[in-house]
Amino acid sequence: MTLEDVWRAYRSDDLAAAAQMAPTEALGRFYLAVLAFAQQDFPGALAHAREAVQAAPQDLVFAQAVTYLQRVLSLGKQEVYVSGEGFAAFVRGGGNVPLYQATSAALQSVYGQYKTLDLLDVGVGDGLALLPALTACVRSLDILEPSGAMLAKASAALKERGVPHRAVEQTLQDFARQPARQWDVIQATYSLQSIPPQERTGLLRWLREHGRRLLVAEFDPPSFSDDLDADRVDYVVQAYRRGLAEYVHDRDLVAQGFLMPVMFGYFDPTAARTNYEQPIQTWITHLRAAGFAQVEQRLLYRYWWAPAYLLDAS
Repeated sequence: MTLEDVWRAYRSDDLAAAAQMAPTEALGRFYLAVLAFAQQDFPGALAHAREAVQAAPQDLVFAQAVTYLQRVLSLGKQEVYVSGEGFAAFVRGGGNVPLYQATSAALQSVYGQYKTLDLLDVGVGDGLALLPALTACVRSLDILEPSGAMLAKASAALKERGVPHRAVEQTLQDFARQPARQWDVIQATYSLQSIPPQERTGLLRWLREHGRRLLVAEFDPPSFSDDLDADRVDYVVQAYRRGLAEYVHDRDLVAQGFLMPVMFGYFDPTAARTNYEQPIQTWITHLRAAGFAQVEQRLLYRYWWAPAYLLDAS
């Protein structure tokens, strides 16, 4: 039996029917854990995850999943959250180091094409991509970020460098409802994926109207027909194996404080979505629909989750 057979049984009947179809190999057992989790059957999810570990004891994803599900079962899902320490260790380690180095270098190469530059950074975070890219040509800088804590870090780093700027604690949706100026360049590094698809074309049109040039850094994941599709679960497991392998000394912190909550969030129909990734070609289609006549793409880095690209639209 294949994972696709399990998926068909689950869709046509129920989880019990899928369990009868499940192959005995580790990924098949883990797929049952995912399906049980999607139905909020946490004891069942943990039992199937333990079976996956028994079949593949060295698998990083299965082992970390058991630890995570034990916590969910003992503390309740409401008590399981993405920790600040886990995210900090994640974003400043592993493949994120070369990813952000490549992103900052690509941004800086664009800044170098200007004698003076008016810049808006949408979703600046704590400045991880922006700060290393800054050059003296940036004449004015506006940074937009809905997280007050992250914005404060970025603003403090800019003040320490003596960079004049305006910091705005808002979402792009709220910011776009107010009168705004024009910028030479607007950039968004791994932040536009948080905008729901139905709002994207309108906001991309606003970005076109207020920026002479738009830089968008995003990932290029495959698309799937359903969140629980067998191919999607297989893709996620393989990707997270690569991601977890990049962290050695702080693997447990990164896994339990960030990666496992995120991974299982993909399969939780009761959880509010925080991002809506889509393939790069879909981004290009949306940019052109918003009125950008020219869109160039540049590979930044082959990240463990999906390749990262910079889209340069004007």
